[in-house]
Amino acid sequence: MQHHTVKKVVIAGGGTAGWVAAAALSKRLKGLIDVVLIESEEIGTVGVGESTVPPVQLFHNLLGINEQEFMQATDATFKLAISFENWGQQGDHYFHPFGVTGKGSFLSDFQHYYLHGLSQGIAAPFGDYCYELQAAKQHKFAKTEQSTINYAYHLDAGRYARFLRRFSEDLGAVRIEGKIAQVQQHVNGDIRALVLESGQEITGDLFIDCTGFRALLIEQTLKTGYERWDHWLPCNKAVVVQTEPGPTVPPYTRAIAHDSGWQWKIPLQHRVGNGLVYASDYLSDDKARQRLLDGLEAPAIMEPRVLSYQTGRRKKFWHKNCVAIGLSSGFIEPLESTSIFLFMSGIIRLLRLFPFNGVTPALTDEYNQQSITEVEKIRDFIILHYHQTERTDSPFWDYCRTMTIPDSLAHRIALFRESAHAFQTGDEMFRLESWSHVMLGQRLQPQSYHQLVAGLGSGELSRHLQQIRETINSAVHRLPSHRDFLRQYCPSNLT
Repeated sequence: MQHHTVKKVVIAGGGTAGWVAAAALSKRLKGLIDVVLIESEEIGTVGVGESTVPPVQLFHNLLGINEQEFMQATDATFKLAISFENWGQQGDHYFHPFGVTGKGSFLSDFQHYYLHGLSQGIAAPFGDYCYELQAAKQHKFAKTEQSTINYAYHLDAGRYARFLRRFSEDLGAVRIEGKIAQVQQHVNGDIRALVLESGQEITGDLFIDCTGFRALLIEQTLKTGYERWDHWLPCNKAVVVQTEPGPTVPPYTRAIAHDSGWQWKIPLQHRVGNGLVYASDYLSDDKARQRLLDGLEAPAIMEPRVLSYQTGRRKKFWHKNCVAIGLSSGFIEPLESTSIFLFMSGIIRLLRLFPFNGVTPALTDEYNQQSITEVEKIRDFIILHYHQTERTDSPFWDYCRTMTIPDSLAHRIALFRESAHAFQTGDEMFRLESWSHVMLGQRLQPQSYHQLVAGLGSGELSRHLQQIRETINSAVHRLPSHRDFLRQYCPSNLT
């Protein structure tokens, strides 16, 4: 089999995914390949206020992006946690924070110490042992040399795409304005060229599909196939609207469950992103729109828009000489805000396995296996939020509570219920603490825990727990408010 060296990469589609791909390729493979991106001003992007996860920082470090410049350009704020409201039962509230919770030991993780303390009547709520959670609760934030704080960002996705576009073009990436009219293939099925409506023909060696849900290359052209997950993740629509900023800027995303899905609130410096996620089988578009508007805490600054999506994943993320990055590769859903992370992870994986000497089955197989493992673990974590509930107030929650779930998730729930063991594998995005916070926060009470911790005298355990809390409280006490820190560190340069 003949392998063609890859000298020119063509990205179909802009938006966040397209410019994330262009930025990474033009920065890290500068001088080795040419990068061309085709996008049309007419085709809008989803571009809502986006929430992210901490590994986004790694991507920015890899590209040498200055954090303050990036935050100023995208109206960004810091994110320490997600506030989950009404998930286990109506009226429940817990935080899923970034960062470490408590101090465990090599043989037993912190949740065992916490559960033993609970049984002895000496433990405070689980979240009291997490620095990021306590800072989030008090709307405080700072980055200091002395202490590490784990965080992600809230950002304006449209502005972020423009920021990355400038970054990419400065490094030599070429943007071509236009709509793709047809995709031409070689005899072996590989993509040869994209033909624009203007008649211009753009040939390439490797193509990246960033055409969103249209999946113009990977699906419409290459017929790669899609595995649907809507039996586990029944929400398939979101109605979104931006509002004026509120009186405070909390350093966390809010995820508020309602009878047919949930609602997000994402605070930026100059506005707040709001979205109501729902399952169309249980709620009409009109009712969803009304519910969103009724619940706004500030005046809307745009007309609400309804977005439809189909949860699932492409059967192959890389097929022939085409790699799907972004919504073209699949979509889990906005809960836990993993979309931008998955765009970045997909392009970093491509950089690691880049086909300089041509696309081979071993490369594509490895890429696909890693991508599938990653996305299915995130999928399980999201399903957990819907399934692990005691809500019985609506047909939607009855469905979620009683549905069959993937074996991989059933195993994790059983393990935690029986023995309080949570775990993570090396390649997993959500860490052990994430699983513990959500399971405990949604009323999954373990029947037992690791007995090693019972060997601690109650005085010793009490001191251990007390010391963790005191260290956290004094550190949080010293922090400025999130809003004050933003004003000094990265005031948004929106005019």
